[in-house]
Amino acid sequence: MYTIKSLKKLALLGAIEKPVKISSSEFMYHISASSKTAARILKQLEEDGYIGRQLVTGGQMVQLSDAGVELLKKEYADYQQIFCREHADPELYGHVITGLGEGQYYIAKEGYMSQFRDKLGFKPFPGTLNVRLMDQSAHMRDSMDIFQPLVIQGFNDGERTFGGVKCYPIDVDGIKGAAIIPDRTHYPADLLEIIAPVKLREMLHISDGDEVKIVVKNPQRCK
Repeated sequence: MYTIKSLKKLALLGAIEKPVKISSSEFMYHISASSKTAARILKQLEEDGYIGRQLVTGGQMVQLSDAGVELLKKEYADYQQIFCREHADPELYGHVITGLGEGQYYIAKEGYMSQFRDKLGFKPFPGTLNVRLMDQSAHMRDSMDIFQPLVIQGFNDGERTFGGVKCYPIDVDGIKGAAIIPDRTHYPADLLEIIAPVKLREMLHISDGDEVKIVVKNPQRCK
C-alpha cells in the first residue's frame, strides 16, 4: 500500500538525483502515517531493494535505487495509458550524432526489410539516423513503452541468427519514420535509432550536432 506512495514522495524530495536526508518523524508527514510506521516503511523499502539508506545523525540519507526508479516508471506508464487518449503525441528532442555504421548492414537484410515493408508501410533507406536525446527527452523515452510496438521477428539467414526488433512509428521534423529498438541492444537509453523511407540527413539538411524533433505517434490517442 505504501510502497509507491513512499517512493513517489522520496522522488519529489529529490531522492532520484542524489541522497536526501530525512528522519522518520519528518517522513511521517509526507505519507500521513505514524513515525513508527514511517520508520518501518523506510526499512522495508531498503530490504526490498527500492532504496539505498545510510543512517546518520538526526536521520538517514536515502536515495532511490534503479529498481525503485523502474517501479515508479512503470506506475507512470500505467497512468499514461489510462489518460493518454486525451493527450497529444509525445515529443522528444535530441541532437544528430554519428552511429556505429551497423544500421546499413542490418536493415538491408531481407529478413528485416520485408517485415519493415509489410508492417511499417515503407521500404527503409538502408541506414539509420542516430539521435542523442536531451536529458528531459531521455527520461520521456520510457513513455514509448505504453504504446504497442510493431514487432519485427528475428530470423536465421542460414549463416547466423538475427534478433527481433521493436518499432515505434514516429515523425522526424515532419517526415514519417520509425524508432527501432533491437531486442539485443548495447545502446544507452538516451540514444534513439531511426529508420525512414528517405535519407533523413539529406532530406532535412541536417548533420552532426543539429537538433531534431521526434514525435512518437500514439495509436490510442482520440482523433
